[in-house]
Amino acid sequence: MIRWRVAAVAAVMLLGATTGAAVAWLRAGDPAPPPAGGATGPPPGAAATAHVPGVPTSRSASARPAPSTREAGWWRPRPGLTWQWQLSGRLDLSVPADVYDIDAVESSKSDVDALHAAGRRVICYVNAGAYEEWRPDAGRFPTGVLGRPLDGWPGERWLDVRRWDVLEPILAARFATCRAKGFDAVEPDNVDGYANDSGFPLGAADQLAFNRRLADLAHRTGLAIGLKNNVEQAAALEPAFDFAVNESCQVYRECDRLRVFVDRGKPVFHVEYGSGPCGFGELFSSLRKRPDLDAWREPC
Repeated sequence: MIRWRVAAVAAVMLLGATTGAAVAWLRAGDPAPPPAGGATGPPPGAAATAHVPGVPTSRSASARPAPSTREAGWWRPRPGLTWQWQLSGRLDLSVPADVYDIDAVESSKSDVDALHAAGRRVICYVNAGAYEEWRPDAGRFPTGVLGRPLDGWPGERWLDVRRWDVLEPILAARFATCRAKGFDAVEPDNVDGYANDSGFPLGAADQLAFNRRLADLAHRTGLAIGLKNNVEQAAALEPAFDFAVNESCQVYRECDRLRVFVDRGKPVFHVEYGSGPCGFGELFSSLRKRPDLDAWREPC
């Protein structure tokens, strides 16, 4: 669930939001990920002369931060990277961005390989805290972990994030799918159920425990991980996460809470919708996007 989907109807109208296409889900049971390596340097498969058609080549390598370092088995991004976030429509591989955040099913391994060949890093979108009834692995969720519907989104229900015994194998399979396709990182969504009407008596400590377990799982799989929204717990969770992904922190006047990431040398990949303020100085990697998160983007 991207954040604009759970905002109040009045706020959505104010931002000019439109209904977005549903995000395709990750297949359970895909091959196990390859062993995490400790290599440094360009993304896997990158070549010095590789180029995706349509991407300008005049910009020198020294003119922007390199999008990759790999320590302790996973990618460590740093502030200053440009990014693209596309979760609907035909994937546009020509956007001149250092980092792509895309759907793991709609995007093929060959898409990830092509982005790597062009020197990009690639983040894998995963729904971690909510159930979607149309996903191929929906039958793996017992009814006891399914909570209340997400407001305005039929077929989606909050999960009982206290049940790590049930959720870990499902999420491990999804993260393994990301790794097997060559993704560098994962963006787990819906990691703030405790602050919503989930149907479970979730507390802040329950959410912190779940999110830290997600981070540990991602790192054990060889993936970096970003904290999606949940700005209220950003300071507590920053040590476990490698970057942040945020929607509308300027609209909600929450951007200051995410400074903890850039203060620790970690990027904040930030999006605003509508025509209001967009960029947050030079601290964040900011974009203006349409709510359906198609290929269109406007750097701030």
